[in-house]
Amino acid sequence: MKCYLLPLVLLTLGSSYVRANVNITTTTVPNGTVNTPYSAMISTTGGCAPATWTITSGNLPAGVTMAAVNKPISLKLTGTPTNAAAYAFTVVVKGCGGGTSTKSYGVTIQAAANHVVSLNWQASTSQNIAGYNVYRSPDGATWKKVNVSLTASTLYSDSTVSNGSTYYYAVTAQDINGNESSKCASVKVAVP
Repeated sequence: MKCYLLPLVLLTLGSSYVRANVNITTTTVPNGTVNTPYSAMISTTGGCAPATWTITSGNLPAGVTMAAVNKPISLKLTGTPTNAAAYAFTVVVKGCGGGTSTKSYGVTIQAAANHVVSLNWQASTSQNIAGYNVYRSPDGATWKKVNVSLTASTLYSDSTVSNGSTYYYAVTAQDINGNESSKCASVKVAVP
């Protein structure tokens, strides 16, 4: 029996490594209103988890906190603003490979709502409809239900919008057994 010895080549990269590029893609975050729940998502492309987020200058609105999300890499801002003011802050995300991205944001927290978005839609033709749910999103991707309980009519008014913000709305129908339809096509609303 013949034995063949194959050479083994080891490549040493030392302490250098390939950086996985991470890029913050969210250009703006919504404004808010004092004593009204606030939610925003700062999204990225590329990079690898776990990622770390840091505020390098400025401050988040009083009452709002941040939490890193690793799938996909993003930063969630949530809370209930407590102080009407203009806020500016800069965030830096660093992916696991060391790649970084920086973006600055401005948020205005107003003392009270100045606008109301009035929505209406066609009634579902399905049988046994118990009511409707209304969903809102700051980016058309991250949805949150805004009605507390099912809405029986095909009308809904949202008075929790903030000046200078853009929102997307979608509606679902729910039957008497609790089954919920998929969201209808969304509509975009720009609040002045």
